[in-house]
Amino acid sequence: MFTPQGPTLRELAVQAFSSIEHGYDLLAPKFDHTPFRTPDHVLDAVVRTVRPLGPFARGLDICCGTGAGVGVLRRLCDERVTGVDFSAGMLAAAASAPAPDSATASDSASGFPEFTSAAVDWVRADARALPFAPVFDLAVSFGAFGHFLPAERPVLFAQAHAVLRPGGLFVFPVPAPPRVGSPLYWALWGFDSAMRLRNLLWHPRFVMYYRTFRLPEVLDELARTGFTTELLPLTDLGQRPDGSPRCALVVARRG
Repeated sequence: MFTPQGPTLRELAVQAFSSIEHGYDLLAPKFDHTPFRTPDHVLDAVVRTVRPLGPFARGLDICCGTGAGVGVLRRLCDERVTGVDFSAGMLAAAASAPAPDSATASDSASGFPEFTSAAVDWVRADARALPFAPVFDLAVSFGAFGHFLPAERPVLFAQAHAVLRPGGLFVFPVPAPPRVGSPLYWALWGFDSAMRLRNLLWHPRFVMYYRTFRLPEVLDELARTGFTTELLPLTDLGQRPDGSPRCALVVARRG
């Protein structure tokens, strides 16, 4: 599926009927060869939008998977970067990936060093019970919120708030919703419906929904947690026909 190096249809089926943790343990060796990994152009856009909000010393990637977000933090944080995930397989894949070894290569669009010399840690933990003190200046998350039911988000956001220093930022990209009736709209509707049916008939559950992360509700929940929020357009990713951004960055600041 997807690419010759990616998972087969059978492997995806086995993953889909596993728990979230075991499913990602199985998928981890081939995860970066699937569309589920956050694309590089999105990661680059986040780096360029967040960099002026710094400087940052310590960064945390919540639900880091194979480490795409850690790569973002290695371009933004000078001291230490930590990736946390509850899948041992994903963490093993992240830790075994070749690490950038150059702090001299430049991001051609900004002139900044492509990677800092920050140390990198990998920690296995549940994002709903993070084992960290408030030592981070910047927390990020990419593509993981669909694994949390709406009722779990206040706990997740409270954990992000708790591990940030005062003034620290919790940031994540949010794509614009697809137009009602568009092919993508029906594809996401169909996926979520199939997942609900799967979880009704089969255990353990595999929670992954695309249509439950509604921006107005998310911003309200972040505010109730104690964050001050703003939306920044990811201009590198273009605009929709009405002039609104195709993707925005939620910037939540701990008071």
